[in-house]
Amino acid sequence: MKELLDTLIQDAKVWQGGQQATARQPAEPTGFDILDAQLRGIGWPRGALTECLLEAPGIGELQLTLPLMRRQADADRTVFWINPPHIPYAPALEREGLNLSRVVIIHASNPADALWSMENCLRSPATGLVLAWPGPLKSHEIRRLQLAAESGGSLCILFRPVQASVNSSPAALRLQLTPGQDQTLGVRVLKRRGGWASDSCTLTLAGRNSVTAETSTTVVPGPWPRRDA
Repeated sequence: MKELLDTLIQDAKVWQGGQQATARQPAEPTGFDILDAQLRGIGWPRGALTECLLEAPGIGELQLTLPLMRRQADADRTVFWINPPHIPYAPALEREGLNLSRVVIIHASNPADALWSMENCLRSPATGLVLAWPGPLKSHEIRRLQLAAESGGSLCILFRPVQASVNSSPAALRLQLTPGQDQTLGVRVLKRRGGWASDSCTLTLAGRNSVTAETSTTVVPGPWPRRDA
């Protein structure tokens, strides 16, 4: 029993208040030093869910995830976008150094298909990252996604409305995002694996809103050809 408890504590799977253990899982840096400091070296959790809670899309949330997307694509792992609310603007993504051949857009016509797509992408060994805009989710559906992420060892970021913060979630990391002035993004850590939430920080973004076009009901499927092709 003691050995089992020690393992859970070392893996940061037992909440210890302010005495947080550093997780054994490989850390995926966010690409923003100030945010990595807030997360105490945990970064984006692999094999678990991250929730980014925001009032409306297009406030800089994709710029927040760009370093992670680039890293996964450069490692020849697929980056899935599931039901994004805006049309991805391929030239801007390419200018930001994202390998478009590793980006796949999925547009599910109903919530059941979206959930099925998220689960199967998370379980796939080809997946590096799943970015999803799932709409309302029930508790058991979030648990299903958590189990799928654990099974595939995948990275998953769910973009959800800020109102979801009042409900509990099995997500290992929950961030509340608020738009700032002069291309900045406020990030408040509501929950992180193994310890207390931390203070807020402000990130400086380059070219906020430049990687999506206007709101649309259609999605341009990737991958897209290079401009010099």
